[in-house]
Amino acid sequence: MTSLDRRLDRALDQERIYHDTCRAALAAMTEGADERVVIGENAFASGADAEVLGYQLRSWAKELRDMPEGPLFFGRLGFDATADADHAGQSYHIGRRRISEHPSAPPLVVDWRAPVSRRFYQASARDPQGVEVRRRFGWAQGSRGAAEDLTGLEDERLTAGEVTSGASAILTGEIERPRVGPMRDIAATIQPEQDDLVRAELVRSVCVQGAPGTGKTAVGLHRAAYLLYTYPQRIQRRGLLVLGPNRTFLSYVCEVLPALGENDIRQSTVDEEVVRELRGREVRAVDEPAAAAVKHDARMAEVLRRALYGRIGRPIDSVALREGSYTWRMGRHDLAAIVDAVREEAPPYATGRERVRSRAVRAIQLQAERRAGPMNNVWLQKITRARPVKDYVDTVWPRVKPEEVLAELLTDERALASAADGILDSREQKALLWTKPPRSWKSAKWSAADLVLLDEVSGLIEHPEGYGHIVVDEAQDLSPMQCRAIARRAVFGSLTVLGDLAQGTTPWAARDWHTQLDHLGKPDAVVVPLTTGFRVPAAIVELANRLLPALDVDVPCGQSLRGDGRLSRRRVAAPHELPSAVVDAVRAALGREGSVGVIAADRDVPALAEALASAAIDTTAGARVALLPATLAKGLEYDHVVAVEPAAIAASEGRGLHRLYVVLTRAVSGLEIVHCRPLPDELTGPAA
Repeated sequence: MTSLDRRLDRALDQERIYHDTCRAALAAMTEGADERVVIGENAFASGADAEVLGYQLRSWAKELRDMPEGPLFFGRLGFDATADADHAGQSYHIGRRRISEHPSAPPLVVDWRAPVSRRFYQASARDPQGVEVRRRFGWAQGSRGAAEDLTGLEDERLTAGEVTSGASAILTGEIERPRVGPMRDIAATIQPEQDDLVRAELVRSVCVQGAPGTGKTAVGLHRAAYLLYTYPQRIQRRGLLVLGPNRTFLSYVCEVLPALGENDIRQSTVDEEVVRELRGREVRAVDEPAAAAVKHDARMAEVLRRALYGRIGRPIDSVALREGSYTWRMGRHDLAAIVDAVREEAPPYATGRERVRSRAVRAIQLQAERRAGPMNNVWLQKITRARPVKDYVDTVWPRVKPEEVLAELLTDERALASAADGILDSREQKALLWTKPPRSWKSAKWSAADLVLLDEVSGLIEHPEGYGHIVVDEAQDLSPMQCRAIARRAVFGSLTVLGDLAQGTTPWAARDWHTQLDHLGKPDAVVVPLTTGFRVPAAIVELANRLLPALDVDVPCGQSLRGDGRLSRRRVAAPHELPSAVVDAVRAALGREGSVGVIAADRDVPALAEALASAAIDTTAGARVALLPATLAKGLEYDHVVAVEPAAIAASEGRGLHRLYVVLTRAVSGLEIVHCRPLPDELTGPAA
């Protein structure tokens, strides 16, 4: 054994002992948190204070109890004597959670989100930032935090100008480690450009245009965790929302935030948020493509605004309110002036209705006070409830429900023509009209697009309660009307927008970020491209890049730091041979480490499911092999992907090549293309 080996063994032994110390401190923290819950619940305090205190203590105790098992630190910073006064000569272990022996004691482990931890991600030999040594720890795969699972460490001596030859083996191994199950956090492997995005200020909205494998989803989730850590009161006051494209995607990323110590972040989809706001309205109908295209178009916002505010009328009669022997009067001219003034202010519809009421009451109050002096609140309430005042308000500014407005548009050809005049042509109006109108809006069956329109009308009537921050993933697929639904919830908050224009697959997918950000209400958000992939191998990225010229979007070609990976093609002579070829490809993939995804055009999935089941290959939830339609592949990744019949995927929908681009870039170790039909020309031509 060399002296270097002996030094490494001693260092590992010391770090294992330190990890045991941290484990004991974490256990004491958890026990102490439970004790504080009991003490806090019995402490003397006012009802409101006790409730807040109890909630905070219970939440803290639950977070510690629910903390996933695993290594307690992944890195260490050692500062030299020239560092700033707060850190000179200090050493800090970096982990996913702060750990200390006592709340007032120095931390044994510093949270990765703490300001000092940023140097772990940003320091370099060129700019050491006072860091003498940056140490990375290697843990056994699947470790649950046993000290003996610490298997290696690497030191970079930055202030000495030491530059490691090639990439860190521990860092590379962690990034490329095979994966089975949900997405993991990347706290140990965040790159400098990712760290800049994660730590952007709360008030700043950012848009990440990320090529496949660049970690844009992970960046968004870690940004959510960072904002909660850095701005706890501001975020908790309004809340933080993570929006994904579907439940499959949300299930895949669901464990990232809990692993980072954040369990109370709401994760949802746009459609689910709309249903929640509409208090239980459900999707019970499916639109024809032409109708869906019009309903998701941004022009519908103005059509709905006209339909709603077109209900505002003019006073028919003057108001005469008899009180005792005297009658207070307001002429039609004065009543109309109130309506005109409120309309000019453009408040939410419900606010406008109350302004009309209060100003009419105020005008009567002034008459009464000129005659009899100041009036008390009892008198004001009586006047407010008086029948002539209520009739006036109901005439000029009637109470309305969103469902009434939308149902009238979709059933009444004349009402739709009036609201859509100069906005939608006759063909588009015809596409919107229901072929079989319901008896009333109460029995209407709404589509998913209808619910987004109802949300728009609801937002015109009364602004929804907003969030402090919203993370929007796969944002390129959102329609303008869906974007507006998000914008209403972020009026006083900020956004982290994540996506890839090349992966836009909906009929209304965005073709540029400027327009999409305008719909999202954040036109000044900065667009940051991430082009360097850390997980998808270069051969796969280069194949997918061949599709980019045909996708009608301006995005830079993806790059990859990985020179490994496998790309192969398996062609069969006849279509009936395809299922057995897929089975063979899956068996070959199962001979390697990691997860396997079989992705095909939606219509081909049933036959493949039957073939895999006959071959005794388990594709149930949680199994190593997942069989899924191309339409659900977005945002997911597998170590090995078997892409079935790319020509069928490309031909299955209007944006089929975009869908194929998504499918090809789901593999992080190996991609095997199994096909009978010729591959699309874009894949056989020269690289982009």
